[in-house]
Amino acid sequence: MPPEAIRASAEGINELVDRVVVLTRIHVDYTLRLPDGAPKDKVNRALQTHAAKCPMAQTLKDSVEITWSADIS
Repeated sequence: MPPEAIRASAEGINELVDRVVVLTRIHVDYTLRLPDGAPKDKVNRALQTHAAKCPMAQTLKDSVEITWSADIS
């Protein structure tokens, strides 16, 4: 897939915890433009399991809630 077919944006949410500003949530929004005939089921499966294989998600999983959404076409 060409680089322009894959886009991700992330938003971090900071909250005041015990009078300290703390990153508590991250939401990632993916936009994927698949070529004709691409196996959408495999893409969906990869998205469902990607956090388990993402080094950053694994590092933050016990302290930051990570959510995601995807627009696949």
